[in-house]
Amino acid sequence: MKLVPSYDINHDILKKGIYISRIDDDITTYDIRLKEPNRGDYLTNSALHTIEHIIKKYVRDSEFGDNIICFAPMGSRTGFFLVARNLSDKYIIELVKEAFNHVAEYWGKIPNISNKECGNCLEHNLPQAKEEAKEFLEVIRDWTKDDLEYPKSEIEE
Repeated sequence: MKLVPSYDINHDILKKGIYISRIDDDITTYDIRLKEPNRGDYLTNSALHTIEHIIKKYVRDSEFGDNIICFAPMGSRTGFFLVARNLSDKYIIELVKEAFNHVAEYWGKIPNISNKECGNCLEHNLPQAKEEAKEFLEVIRDWTKDDLEYPKSEIEE
């Protein structure tokens, strides 16, 4: 079975940050990792869900929102995948920083949480989402295109 690149990386050495998971022609999948895998510290479902709702709306409402294909949580509760078409890595890094800053400063109704719009409208936590966003912003403050490659272990090199 062919592995998706994000499954082929060494999760034992993966750090928090923004990485390119895969490139398919004009579509790039970014791994937005808020937590280090398998370390016992994970996003709560309610914080993950709230971040998803706020950022999904934010990126779709952005200047190139039509180029955003998907913003979705990881089942491992360690982060999100952002899938974009025809956008530069530099633009995506700035968009991710702006989006998480938006969450960190957000005080309003969580977007799209009615029963008709959300399959689990009761499981949200804005204060937790804001704290997670603030922590992640510290990690990616100086992130550049040069930081987008997954870390390699000594064995892989």
